[in-house]
This record gives sequence, C-alpha cells and structure tokens, in this order.
Amino acid sequence: MKNKVLSLAVAATLAVTSVAALAQNAAIVNGKPVPSSRIDALIKQFERSGRPVTPELRDQIKQEIVMREVFMQAAQAQGLDKSENYRTQLELARQAILIQDLFAQYSEKHPVTDAEAKAEYDKYAAANGGKEYHARHILVESEEQAKSLIDQIKKGAKFDELAQKFSKDPGSGERGGDLDWASPDTYVPEFGQALTQLTKGQMTETPVKTQFGFHIIRLDDVRDAQLPAFEDVKPQVVQQLQQQKLQAYQNELRSKAKIQ
Repeated sequence: MKNKVLSLAVAATLAVTSVAALAQNAAIVNGKPVPSSRIDALIKQFERSGRPVTPELRDQIKQEIVMREVFMQAAQAQGLDKSENYRTQLELARQAILIQDLFAQYSEKHPVTDAEAKAEYDKYAAANGGKEYHARHILVESEEQAKSLIDQIKKGAKFDELAQKFSKDPGSGERGGDLDWASPDTYVPEFGQALTQLTKGQMTETPVKTQFGFHIIRLDDVRDAQLPAFEDVKPQVVQQLQQQKLQAYQNELRSKAKIQ
C-alpha cells in the first residue's frame, strides 16, 4: 500500500514538473528543451519593426523556432559546429549583437531633446525661408529660336502652347512650361538670377543662357516660402539628429582607439 502511495506521489511530482517544463520551454526536440525566451526574442524583433504580432504569427514564430532546433541538431550531429566557418560566423554575430546593444544604449542615454529638435528646425526654416516663385519656361537649343519665340509671344502667341510644342524640357514642356513653386536657389545660378529680376506676369525680354540651352522665363506669381509645421516634421528631425549624435559617438570611439 505504501509503495502504491509512493508511486502516485512520484507520478504527481513528475506531472507537475512536466507542466512547469512546458511553461518554460516552447517545445522539447529529441529530448532537448527549446526555451520560450527564443520565441519572445523574435516577437520583440517583429514588434520593433512595427508589425503586429497576431496569434497566427505567434504560432508561425514558434514553428520557426522549433524547426531551427531540429536543423541545428542535425548540423551538430555532422560536426559542423566544430568547423572554422562556424567559429568565424559566430564571432561576427557576437560582434554585431554587442555593437547593436552599444549603440542602442548610447541612444537611450543621449536622447534628442525637444529644444534640440526645435533649434534644428529653426535653422532649416531660416535657410529655406524667403520667397518662392511660380514660373514657366521654354527651353530651346539656339538663341535665334528663343528670340523668335519671344517675338511670337509678344505678338499674341500663347506661352504655354509654345512650351508644349518647342520646349526641350519634357517635364515642364508637357505642362505648358510650368515649373510649379520653387526657391530660386533650386535652379542654376543664371536661371535663378533672371527669375528674381522679374515682376509678377513679366517675361524675360532676352533669352537666358544656361548649361542646358536658352530659356524664355515668365514669372506667374510670388509668395512667402511654405514650410511644414514643426510638429509635422518633428519625428524626422529627431531621427536625423539622433543619427548625427550616434555618428559623432562612433567618430569619438575611433579617434580614441589605438589602431596600428
């Protein structure tokens, strides 16, 4: 009777132990436990990438982890974990993980402040402020052709129709020479300078020569530069500044290292 009771107690203990083992492990492959922490690590990778982890995806991740264990055991059985290639790749992976953690820790300890982000935005706004010009142009190969088109426009020909017919600039030519809104700094110097000397509705009286050919330019309108609001671009500004900080940290580490 006592032996029977003892056997039941042992069986119960083994059952509890088995349940606990299953709770800690994703599976047991050929008698070797596969820790659930491997699944958790992969799930975190998906979450960091912004991909939602559904129950279906979680199950796929589990199956992936289990199959990796199956394949790894097969590789070990063939002695591949003793090869030079394995040791080299393992060392490269170890380095990559440590470097990734180093940079992640640095970024966490040195976040971009709101003040830094706003200062960077203000600097951008100052450099890109001023005026924007809405212009049209006709680009041709020769000065003679440009002069001929100017004469036709003065006599009543429509600027946009001539642009569609004769302009060498296929992008704007199809739109009647329309260049949309832009800062003069976005054009080559000769074009930008000629543009800023025009008044609204005015056309260049003589062809403007650039590296692309000869231009006839008409200014349709002028406005203050339209910049995105700080809050709309703040994430991009923060990301850019964080990358700059990280690059500076990398340069600092390299400058302090003794490399022979």
